[in-house]
Amino acid sequence: MNPLLRMIFPSLRKGKGALWALVVLLAPCTAGAATAGIIPSPPRIAAKSYILMDAASGDVLAEQNADEKVPPASLTKMMTAYVVESELAAGNIGRDEQVTVSERAWRMRGSLMFIEVGEQVSVDNLLKGVIIVSGNDASVALAEHVAGSERAFSDLMNATANKLGMASSHFQNASGWPAADHYTTARDLAILSRHIIQDYPEYYASYAEKEFQYGVNKRTGEPLAPQPNRNSLLWSGIGVDGLKTGHTSAAGYCLAASATQDDRRLIAVVMGAANERARARETQKLLTYGFRFFENVAIKSGGISLTSFRVWQGDRNTLSGGLEEDLVVTVPRGTSGQVEASVRVDSDIRAPVEAGQVIGSVVVRQDGEIVKQRDLLALETVKTGSFLKRMWDSILYFFSHLLG
Repeated sequence: MNPLLRMIFPSLRKGKGALWALVVLLAPCTAGAATAGIIPSPPRIAAKSYILMDAASGDVLAEQNADEKVPPASLTKMMTAYVVESELAAGNIGRDEQVTVSERAWRMRGSLMFIEVGEQVSVDNLLKGVIIVSGNDASVALAEHVAGSERAFSDLMNATANKLGMASSHFQNASGWPAADHYTTARDLAILSRHIIQDYPEYYASYAEKEFQYGVNKRTGEPLAPQPNRNSLLWSGIGVDGLKTGHTSAAGYCLAASATQDDRRLIAVVMGAANERARARETQKLLTYGFRFFENVAIKSGGISLTSFRVWQGDRNTLSGGLEEDLVVTVPRGTSGQVEASVRVDSDIRAPVEAGQVIGSVVVRQDGEIVKQRDLLALETVKTGSFLKRMWDSILYFFSHLLG
């Protein structure tokens, strides 16, 4: 359970060049928690690389070789789906829009949705074919529909990766078919997973679907049997509801998984496991570790005023500051009482000030050590005041600083 936050404002004291306000956290220990502050080392994970991340805070709880560039295999399709979802959200394509399947898409090998050349398939069905049954054919069909060609679509993928901060990824195709200069990292895939979950929640439900049925038997006209989702952890009962599996001889067996327990969500990415069972087993070990030994502390919600302060030479005298997004930290279970946050406001804020402008910072400490820092943003715009207002503020400013 996240502790309650009580902020004391406007109890301000002057510091050199800044104003500070102390945030007091009410942080009771969680019942049944591990011994406070005693966290074992992460479990041994039999994989080439891995990472465990809290979805709310973005904090990394365990990692090994998380920045090593590796072939992503079908985990590539997570980016393919994200780009398509971005296009849907922007209104550039529609879910019911019909896609004509090209011969190139139809000729894809490996895992397939089993679409036919020349067939008309909706974007929605193709997206499910990518997410649920890892269809290489569906991936190419969507890429060609969105961007005209798979190569052009890969440019969109790389531009999106750059936008999301996936600094060590490069995509050459939409399916994850082995190709030179096609790589990513466990860390980048965790970043992408977090965006898939948070940016387009209306599409995330598809990642939890255990099977997908599409197409008919040409000879009998009967519907083809449903294909199962390859993510075996969906049946594990530990709260897993996504995301994607992958395998090639070069990549090994890979899995990006997300699970929820007690209102917390974790993301685990395991790359290069030995087989299907191993990737599921090692991923489950990471998720169990994260849920058992860590908890979240909610510091403050985004977009809500944290404090108000004096602004000079504006058409108003005060300005509210807050965070762009919710601020959460993940800490060892039972240590949330050691967490406190302070707000630093840049001194001498003068108009004009634009909403969203950085005007200070929020610093979170645990046991005196800085664990996270975020920009404090102006929550509204303050325009330049009239000539008389500016003159009056100049006089007030002079005497206020003269008197200390």
